[in-house]
Amino acid sequence: MRVEYLYRYPVKGLTAEALEATEVEAGGAIPWDRAFALALDGGAFNPEAPGWVPKTNFMCLMKNAGTAALRSHFDTKSGILTIRAPDGTGISENALSPAGQALIGKFLAGFMGEEARGTPTFHHTPGHVFGDNREPVISLINIASLQDYEAKQGARRHRRRFRANVWFSGAAPWSEFDWIGKTIQMGGAMLRVTDRIIRCPATEVNPVTAERDADPIRELRTLYGHTHLGIFAEVIEGGRFAVGDGIEVLPE
Repeated sequence: MRVEYLYRYPVKGLTAEALEATEVEAGGAIPWDRAFALALDGGAFNPEAPGWVPKTNFMCLMKNAGTAALRSHFDTKSGILTIRAPDGTGISENALSPAGQALIGKFLAGFMGEEARGTPTFHHTPGHVFGDNREPVISLINIASLQDYEAKQGARRHRRRFRANVWFSGAAPWSEFDWIGKTIQMGGAMLRVTDRIIRCPATEVNPVTAERDADPIRELRTLYGHTHLGIFAEVIEGGRFAVGDGIEVLPE
């Protein structure tokens, strides 16, 4: 088995950024993955005491399909986050500075319109991951499982609907569900597989058109009797992994 695609998502709900390689630490996520988020209603997330809160407290595709039309890029060296809207408007500001965060939050709130509940605040708290899980994880999807699902459904489902960090090849369809509780080596890192990924309404959103044009939750339930696609894994030993690196399930 091998890594075929590798992604991070610097801003929760916005653009995937393809990577050739990354290096992770034990207990951490891919660097800069879900490092920024737009909090809605102003109070659920406390940057002075950062802790996990449900994704519905933030701008996310589950609730805000239109944000899939935005294109964003984060420059890790300069801290500049660039966001472009379909109408050509955009912003390019330092996402690590309070002033830049305020301007980015204002731009995103303006784009969202009525969906921007309360007074949205754009956050970055060093070391905090705005993930869907309480603890930082890496998400992996077996390409063969997606292909099996597409073949049975009779329609393509763009992989970016599912916002995984790692897409891998070389395993039988759905065999990854047998890895729960097991340790895998991916390049130079060791991960423990913790759970299946339960899909949410974010997968309804076409990442190209920003339209809700499919219902993967219903489709998976109809085809397989569950709503799972992909697995979560926690990093138990840090290291580097890259596109093309091997993945091995280690003996217990």
